[in-house]
Amino acid sequence: MATLPSVSYSITVRLELDGHGSAVGSLTNAVEHVGGVITALDVAAAGHERIRIDVTCAARDTDHAQSIVDALGAIEGVDVHKVSDRTFLMHLGGKIEMKSKVPLRNRDELSMAYTPGVARVSQAIAANPDDARRLTIKRNSVAVVTDGSAVLGLGNVGPEAAMPVMEGKAALFKRFADIDAWPISLDTQDVDEIVRTVQILAPGFGGINLEDISAPRCFEVEARLRGLLDIPVFHDDQHGTAIVVLAALKNALRVVEKDLGEVRIAMSGAGAAGTAILKLLMHAGAKDVIVCDIHGAIHEGRDDLDTNLGWIATNTNPACYEGDLKGAVAGADVFIGVSAPNVLGGEDIAEMNEGAIIFALANPDPEVDPEVAHLHASVVATGRSDYPNQINNVLVFPGFFRGLLDAQSHKVDADMMVAAADALADVVTEDEIGPHYIIRACSTPTCRTRWLRPCATWYCGSRRRAAQPAKVSARDLVPRGAAGVASPRYTVPGAVIVRPAGEEGKHGPAASHRPPACGDSVAGGSQFPAVGGLRDRRRHRRGHHRSGREPALGDGGQRCARGLERLRQRTGGDVRGRPRGGGIGTRPRCARRGRRSSGVAAAGEPGGGGGDVRARDDRPGHPARSPWRCARSASCLRRLRRLG
Repeated sequence: MATLPSVSYSITVRLELDGHGSAVGSLTNAVEHVGGVITALDVAAAGHERIRIDVTCAARDTDHAQSIVDALGAIEGVDVHKVSDRTFLMHLGGKIEMKSKVPLRNRDELSMAYTPGVARVSQAIAANPDDARRLTIKRNSVAVVTDGSAVLGLGNVGPEAAMPVMEGKAALFKRFADIDAWPISLDTQDVDEIVRTVQILAPGFGGINLEDISAPRCFEVEARLRGLLDIPVFHDDQHGTAIVVLAALKNALRVVEKDLGEVRIAMSGAGAAGTAILKLLMHAGAKDVIVCDIHGAIHEGRDDLDTNLGWIATNTNPACYEGDLKGAVAGADVFIGVSAPNVLGGEDIAEMNEGAIIFALANPDPEVDPEVAHLHASVVATGRSDYPNQINNVLVFPGFFRGLLDAQSHKVDADMMVAAADALADVVTEDEIGPHYIIRACSTPTCRTRWLRPCATWYCGSRRRAAQPAKVSARDLVPRGAAGVASPRYTVPGAVIVRPAGEEGKHGPAASHRPPACGDSVAGGSQFPAVGGLRDRRRHRRGHHRSGREPALGDGGQRCARGLERLRQRTGGDVRGRPRGGGIGTRPRCARRGRRSSGVAAAGEPGGGGGDVRARDDRPGHPARSPWRCARSASCLRRLRRLG
């Protein structure tokens, strides 16, 4: 399958050439002739006769990059000085670092951050180990653990070669969810040693993300760690992929107007990702599934089944089909591939039912050429970024872990993952969904901005109560936009954040287990209104719903009303403008924060009684400041006017 030039194989070539008018044109012609794409031309130095130019261009692969360099060097009068691979330049010295969150500028700060002051904090944690989440980085840290046995599509390359991938994972955690993730590469592939090592490292982390551990060992490692640890353990290769596949499939089925419980699904691949996808699909309601591996369809009559394949044979393939993948695909509604490249052709896709859905997720070359699949299928998705509908688990794991950490959850279960898939699927609205847009792209601004659609993204409130392991489920998830829950600092597609079990906000118990669609009605009125832009969200937080009902005064409104009354008594003024005079010169209590200035101006001075009412600044040599310039006070007054 031919590939296009990519920034992943971008190079910068430093050249010296004659300074005549056609010099630059000869460079662009040479690069285009061999199929490269020039992205930048920078003049590094210029003389009377010679100029030095840095040529940046994208290639298809390493061999293609070398052919571009050879083509440039073959131009008469051009001298190639050096060639830099931009991907390698990005990795020089690693991609992540550790920084202190507190200043260490003097002796006092050093004595509090380290000895002797830090000893008191250690004593407090020793007395109450639960305080480790509050007083250390544990509450925001995740260990990214690998043994290097299944790194990307490279295979068993070892722990050192796995480090760049683990660093990239940690960078994504920080970028999309502000989680401090630490790459840990283990120089062992023994299950017992991996489990024991992670177990003794776990006290310093709030969660464990297993990465690039080959099947079937990854199943045992995850299961044993979940039984030993009281923090969530999540194998992203399995469950992150499964969540985003389920989300994309839900939307694809909406496009072709079919139901998950009624379609026939053919799968290629029974490894870690394939097994996790299968189990999550079946938990979500899929019934007719045939799974194929390199030996053909998995069924109970095969004599080469291990524990994992035995489970698949028992729970799938109800018709006991014994043929190969091509036969399993014939008559199917959905094909999901997480196996090897080019195992199917266009003629195989043509044998599928009308409205076929193709998820060819092998990288870099999918199971079937997307261009060919589009000729016969209604919806086609891949794992590649150069085709529509890229299925990428970066949409899931940062936000999923953000929620687990914020809720202090102790486990991950299938209900949480189905809820995550529902939330991620609902990010794509009815107006946007189509054959070429069933899942939000990783590079869209929505994935990086503060606000996502409130009815599609789920989050946890700011209350930090410990979640009981046996009670945290999808029913305790809170949809963003629910009344009485504070807005999170970070929002990422699929950010399913668990609300502690049994916790009830000011406005009632935890919400329903699924996020309502925009405009859905719920019992008791519009608890989840169709919230659109920033103005609508502010109106929603204030209680001005689109239902048109007069908002009731909650606790915040009552505090503002009491502050307003005290303000009137103290100043004798009109809250819509400056006081009319005669009030004492104290800064008014902020109705929202309850703060008061300590300075009192004497009569006859600026800010004194009978004159311009001001509060004197406590700092000598600074002019008095008007209490009506207090931003919080002004904001509270505007809120009070709206509340009547």
